[in-house]
Amino acid sequence: MRPVEKAKYLRPPPVREILVKSEDDTDFSYGWIPEERPVDVYLRFSIINLDKPVGPSSHEVVAWLKRILGIERLAHAGTLDPKVSGVLPIVLYNSVRVLPVLLKEDKEYVCVMRLHGDVEESRVAETVELFQGPIYQRPPLRSAVKRSLRVRRIFGIKLLEVRGRNVLLHVWCEAGTYMRKLCHDIGEVLGVGAHMQELRRIRSGDLTEDSGIATLHDVVDAFLIWKEEGRDDYLRKVFIPVERAVQSLPKVWIRDSAVDAVCRGAPLAAPGVVKLEDGIRVGDTIAIMSLKGELVAIGEAAMPSDRILAAKSGIVARPRHVVMDPGVYPKGWKSG
Repeated sequence: MRPVEKAKYLRPPPVREILVKSEDDTDFSYGWIPEERPVDVYLRFSIINLDKPVGPSSHEVVAWLKRILGIERLAHAGTLDPKVSGVLPIVLYNSVRVLPVLLKEDKEYVCVMRLHGDVEESRVAETVELFQGPIYQRPPLRSAVKRSLRVRRIFGIKLLEVRGRNVLLHVWCEAGTYMRKLCHDIGEVLGVGAHMQELRRIRSGDLTEDSGIATLHDVVDAFLIWKEEGRDDYLRKVFIPVERAVQSLPKVWIRDSAVDAVCRGAPLAAPGVVKLEDGIRVGDTIAIMSLKGELVAIGEAAMPSDRILAAKSGIVARPRHVVMDPGVYPKGWKSG
């Protein structure tokens, strides 16, 4: 079977206009452009877009990396079974703080479904289309969650090829969707039964097969070359800035004087905003960015875009997961 065409993902890229609220400059005597951080700082705010191989579990991969790299604060964002390969985001140090967001992001898979009987291709295509939209799923027996009936959304499902009883599917789905159960249910509707034969995750949130994916060998080699030879060029290709993992989140850029307050958990007030993206709604998860493009925090919007743009006072967002440490930027408020 031919593989899915490169870069042909089902989720369309977000298109948002940047709205300028006021003019301000950033002081380069503190903070860094993400790609230009000193290597020790760079690692603290980096992630790995890991190409997990077939064989080990996601937990085993994390255990290996912790031991080999000597980094204890390291985790994965989204479990892949041992027999499944593909995109497995690995977060380390400060980037672990975005884990709650990454775990909820949508996914895309390429799946080989094996039918247990012969079915005409046209009928397979019609049946597959029935599964687009909300579906009911009960987690399988071998799962780490409670086996209660729940709803998951299939945003897009595409039949790529049928060859005999092998069916190649491309699926865009909500986090927590069980592909093995999806194949089983399609087989039930077809009346012949089916099982998932092969599965590869090609996208998790903003991380794809085409966005700097790295093998376990790449990770170990890049880290050791930096440790033993002092060269960080390879490391900067394998370990990528955490900002790349939240590209799709609507963004708000803030003044240097507001950064440290947000780092200490203070809500973001309207005077601290320099520019923002349109389409923000109350309650949306947003990325609060410095003017250098650093991820300061993940927040919850308290105003829609049009109100933020016009507001001269009031709270526009509340930080939920602070990524940057306090003290990187100078304090911009008066005590007492």
